[in-house]
Amino acid sequence: MSEPYKEFFPINQWAEDDRPREKLLLKGKASLSDAELIAILMGSGSRNESAVDLAKRILRDAGDNLIEISRLGVSDLIKYKGIGEAKAISIIAALELGKRRRSSEILDRKKITSSQEVYEYAQSLLTDYIYEVFYVILLNRNNRIIKPVLIGEGGFADTFVDPKRVFKSAMEHNASSIILCHNHPSGNVNPSEQDIRLTRRLKHIGDLLDLKIIDHIIVCDDNYYSFADENILTL
Repeated sequence: MSEPYKEFFPINQWAEDDRPREKLLLKGKASLSDAELIAILMGSGSRNESAVDLAKRILRDAGDNLIEISRLGVSDLIKYKGIGEAKAISIIAALELGKRRRSSEILDRKKITSSQEVYEYAQSLLTDYIYEVFYVILLNRNNRIIKPVLIGEGGFADTFVDPKRVFKSAMEHNASSIILCHNHPSGNVNPSEQDIRLTRRLKHIGDLLDLKIIDHIIVCDDNYYSFADENILTL
């Protein structure tokens, strides 16, 4: 079936090679577009729109950006005709699994050796938030990640981060060092005065407790700022 005529027929009347499920079986998962993968999750579209076309419309509204789609909630998705609560939950769950897989890949690494590796891990934690959140990443003596801990969310860094929570979490999990990380939803990757003040305060407390702060990473969608790389931690 030629491409221009697909929109007039439901998926089950398309040529077998053009159906997302059959295409996955015949050609493998890598052959599917983002819209086709989302269409499989939905299972069906509406009376006037195939699942693939509906998925394309959702992607288009999100700027063809899966990160933006991952930020949508059930109430956002059910605004589209053809998506009910069950389909919305399936899409959200699948995107969350993808995010957790990315986190697991980083956790499997033997050692954190660069700010880029921290950024890749922190991005999977932070990119879905539309407001500012602050995590600490706890490390063992070999610089392997023990776990991330959410410390605070919303507001300015120095007003919603409690140093007691930061260091209590580290000591409870026998961390040898920690990495601070938070997001800037605005897209401006540079640290604010509040960020710098908080970092210096936490570093001072860490030095007293013999618990080293290795870095503070500010995460944006496609960029990051490392306090260690910029030598701010040594000031």
